[in-house]
Amino acid sequence: MDKRYAYTIELQPAEEGGFVVTVPALPGCHTQGDTYEEALVNAEEAIQGFIEFLQKTGRPVPVENKHPRKLHLQVKVPVLA
Repeated sequence: MDKRYAYTIELQPAEEGGFVVTVPALPGCHTQGDTYEEALVNAEEAIQGFIEFLQKTGRPVPVENKHPRKLHLQVKVPVLA
């Protein structure tokens, strides 16, 4: 039987392009992707692998009780003369 976990992720634009993803509730769990969509897929895989590692090594799996669902958008706005 599978257990479900929910974690907040943070996506930041990378200096060299793409996105960097961190999982605040899982220190050390991070990944990246060339596109937003790829970063999300990689985040899911990174979280799964991180949790599997914790379980295999007998460490507790952190549970995040609050999910703020932060989303930061950057928009381009033309400068009016």
